[in-house]
Amino acid sequence: MIASCVRGMVLGILAIAALAGCTSQRIALSEKFGYAKREQLVDRVEDARDGQEAAKQQFESALKEFLAVTEVSGAELRELEAQYDKLNREYERSESRAKDVHNRIRKVQQVADALFQEWRHELDQYSNADLRRHSERQLEDTRRQYDRLIEVMETAEARMTPVLAAFKDQVLFLKHNLNARAISSLQQNADRIQSDVGSLVRDMEASIAEANAFIRQMQADK
Repeated sequence: MIASCVRGMVLGILAIAALAGCTSQRIALSEKFGYAKREQLVDRVEDARDGQEAAKQQFESALKEFLAVTEVSGAELRELEAQYDKLNREYERSESRAKDVHNRIRKVQQVADALFQEWRHELDQYSNADLRRHSERQLEDTRRQYDRLIEVMETAEARMTPVLAAFKDQVLFLKHNLNARAISSLQQNADRIQSDVGSLVRDMEASIAEANAFIRQMQADK
């Protein structure tokens, strides 16, 4: 309960600090109120993981709606416009999820940069050489694991751009060609888009798994 109250107080302070628009000041201010950079990094990684999970589910939902449109027969063309509206909403949600993932990954990087910079500087404060070497090894191990995490996250993020572009093309094409010919052309692209989304989902699942491993390691090292 106390921890929850402290976290709530810190978040309130962050909302005020956000007006200044300085990330480093927000991170430092949070730390002064007991929200350590390590905890901030874990929380940001959790946020990024959750954002990718939500994006993965949204892209799968959008694919489902796209495939449903490709199955429309001539007798069902009267329903095509309503299906376009539904598909377009799915595309817009997918686009929003992609932007959210991008923003959350950037926040992970901001906190991680501050944490590793501080850790590196503080190594010079050790008077015991053995303890310094041990801490330096911990720093390098954590940095390597973090670098793997960011690489996997950014790979999954990069997959979103071509998939979104493909969805947008098909949404526009469907909008401009609400007829049987459009449906026939969409069907030709269905397999490719389905494959692209499948690759995206696999990459995002790998990124989510890497984030979970990073979170477990950081919590175990407390």
